[in-house]
Amino acid sequence: IGKEPSLVQEVVAQLRLAEKDPQVKAILLKVSSPGGTVTASDLLYHEIMAFKERKKAKIIVMMMSTAASGGYYVSLPGDVLYAHPTTITGSIGVIFMKPAVTNLMDKVGVTVEINKTGKNKDMGSPYRTASPEEKEIFAGMIDKMGKRFLTLVSQHRKIDQTQLSEVATARIYLAEEALSLKLIDKIGYLPDALKEAKKQAGLSENAKVVIYRRSALPDD
Repeated sequence: IGKEPSLVQEVVAQLRLAEKDPQVKAILLKVSSPGGTVTASDLLYHEIMAFKERKKAKIIVMMMSTAASGGYYVSLPGDVLYAHPTTITGSIGVIFMKPAVTNLMDKVGVTVEINKTGKNKDMGSPYRTASPEEKEIFAGMIDKMGKRFLTLVSQHRKIDQTQLSEVATARIYLAEEALSLKLIDKIGYLPDALKEAKKQAGLSENAKVVIYRRSALPDD
């Protein structure tokens, strides 16, 4: 159990600071992530959407080297999505993997004894082959989470069915391809995104830019 806050905690804390500051009119959200868990991505998405609704501030997303999978998920609330020419984005899908060591265990003569109260309690165990029923359960869960992701993409990006079918393959894209599929709005660099944020908020070009950083970690 570490003392360092999670990424979700850090981002939420920074959003709360911005929300309390009446001078903040726009947020530039730098995203550099290949993704993560579905729940963490969805929590961040929810918090950013809630902030946007309460603060009524514009959000400009600047995708860095990678903004894929969960990184793209949390970018969806942005009013304008920027990517660098070499940004890797996309990977719009959900994956579940588990190791399978049953063959290795058979070779070395190792077994695992399991006591459980329900037949599905050890679902996903690497020590045995999943039953057809369990495979169906996992497939259904992944399918539902994947459809939620695609639904949010469709709602935020207003892409047509042909484009949605293409991104549903969950492949990654460079910026030019992402732009053609309407996954992003513009290709540029950080100064371009800053200029866009000021424009969207109706601010002058010399408006002050504030960066939120955690200077110390809490003891609890």
